[in-house]
Amino acid sequence: MLNIRRLSASAAGFREELDRLLAWETVSNQSVNTVVNEVCARVRQEGDAALLEYTAKFDRLSLRSGADLEISQARLQAALINIPAEQREALETSAQRVRDYHERQLQSSWSYHEADGTLLGQQVTALDSVGLYVPGGKAAYPSSVIMNAIPAKVAGVEKLIMVVPTPDGEVNEMVLAAAAICGVDRVFTLGGAQAVAALAYGTETVPAVDKIVGPGNIYVATAKRFVFGTVGIDMIAGPSEILVYCDGKTNPDWIAMDLFSQAEHDEDAQSILVTQDADFAEQVFQSMNTLLPKMPRQAIIRKALEERGALIVVENESQALEMINVIAPEHLELSVDDPQALLPKIRHAGAIFMGRYTAEALGDYCAGPNHVLPTSRTARFSSPLGVYDFQKRSSLIMCSAAGANHLGKIAGILADGEGLQAHAASARYRVQD
Repeated sequence: MLNIRRLSASAAGFREELDRLLAWETVSNQSVNTVVNEVCARVRQEGDAALLEYTAKFDRLSLRSGADLEISQARLQAALINIPAEQREALETSAQRVRDYHERQLQSSWSYHEADGTLLGQQVTALDSVGLYVPGGKAAYPSSVIMNAIPAKVAGVEKLIMVVPTPDGEVNEMVLAAAAICGVDRVFTLGGAQAVAALAYGTETVPAVDKIVGPGNIYVATAKRFVFGTVGIDMIAGPSEILVYCDGKTNPDWIAMDLFSQAEHDEDAQSILVTQDADFAEQVFQSMNTLLPKMPRQAIIRKALEERGALIVVENESQALEMINVIAPEHLELSVDDPQALLPKIRHAGAIFMGRYTAEALGDYCAGPNHVLPTSRTARFSSPLGVYDFQKRSSLIMCSAAGANHLGKIAGILADGEGLQAHAASARYRVQD
């Protein structure tokens, strides 16, 4: 029998129990920090030599030179040609849907003229280069290639450099095929903190980039935090999460499997059901116990559910919505009759899946919106990965003589107030009266 938390939102001490359930420390421990600091320092100082040493040590892959780290475009195209036709079609369909969605996110430059002729505006440009980290080996994610590479390409990024670890030399063909479909420019067989460091600092073989995106383990996440400032990063992601809010009218087997879909990621993933219907919560619990033995990854699912999962019964819809905004889940399923009616009251969620037929798994692969989402309650202040993460904005200011005359007086007063006399003089030099 599954030993999952079964909580009542009205019970004494519930909020404290919820806080314990949600607690997740994304800051690495000292031993991880020590390893990452050493790896990053050595890659920065020694370049390819350090990469080759760490690849041999951690991935058990001995290579002769830095050039051997790169996978050729011909090899990517061969993977695309040789994978089963249904896999190629699924990858291409997913990529096209993700592209169609993200093309609508493109920001445009704009400007306007004031009455005196002064021009103000904004110029939008793409990043020059981006590094994409893709988990590798048997635990490979071609969907991560699509979700990270497509918005970068739509934004107009000129160079997309992908790193993917290949432990024991094992290469995932679907990952390589996805790289070919997405137009990734260069691919290197690198993983771990050393891959992040190579992308941040550059080596003889691996070019430095402007931003690093993509998921990884605690060493990858820690390295991304370490190099932030030298390069940009997308986010520090925690374990995957799902919150399902259901009114009790959806097939309980569907809900149970939706909860499993995130729990199977890893033992730290979090799956939560919120419902007003206590009988339905019990039905879902029974479905989970019936379905769990059939899952190939049942050991992982069980541990995730027992350590970080919960079935929560609330008194009413208002309490459920309050719960959603407190938890700020990465994935939110609204399995109710009229999910759109709830949207104005939902402030914090990474992605919202509406209706009984919208499984979260569709968003992971092919719906269109990005599956790189804020975790660990960071949806309170951050958003899904998108084209805007690969574009930057420059302000435009061009004063006419009349505009400089007007603004120079104002700026001079403000600069004097701050005690910055050179600022004041610079502004007043353009004042004509």
